[in-house]
Amino acid sequence: MEHIDLTSLDPERTVVVATGNLHKLKEISAMLGPRLPGMRFVALGQLGDFPEPDENGTTFRDNALIKAEAAVAETGLAAIADDSGLAVDALDGAPGVHSARYCGRHGDAAANNDLLLKNLADVPDDQRTARFVSVIALVSRSGLVTIGQGACEGAVGHVGRGDHGFGYDPLFLPADTPGRTMAELLPEEKNAISHRFHALQDLLGQLDGWTTA
Repeated sequence: MEHIDLTSLDPERTVVVATGNLHKLKEISAMLGPRLPGMRFVALGQLGDFPEPDENGTTFRDNALIKAEAAVAETGLAAIADDSGLAVDALDGAPGVHSARYCGRHGDAAANNDLLLKNLADVPDDQRTARFVSVIALVSRSGLVTIGQGACEGAVGHVGRGDHGFGYDPLFLPADTPGRTMAELLPEEKNAISHRFHALQDLLGQLDGWTTA
């Protein structure tokens, strides 16, 4: 990951994306960039090795705010954070806020997917409904909070397919693209239907006159 000198950034023209995940950085900057022309989006991980906040919230909104507010405090820049995950109806909403660490280890996508398939092994197709949920928190340097929320409805498949995306994308079958997993969609196709897209659209509708201050 490219290192960026924090002191070289213009605080009025920079938004920190509170993630070390470059996939999320690209998705968020691709969608927000046209609406906030001239704004530079950088990943928190590019600015240094900051301690990760304790994501102890019980909802996606809680955790998105925790991450965004921590990034503002650490950098002095406006920050945006996404908390998202997969909610499976047959599992009472699990993995939910624990999506990234469903298997007990943070960020082990293969193990998370394996455990999900194991827990759904006896669940018939018509009961494998699920949705990706995203909540995005944008926090200005002064602490002004703007929240966007979105979801992408679909179902969990039986085998992973596709080389794009990350996380549970190879198993998730969006209702908007029958027969194709999220990981089989090109980035521009995913960005047009994803939970993050809908959350960003919700956020964008609230940004008239928004500044980083």
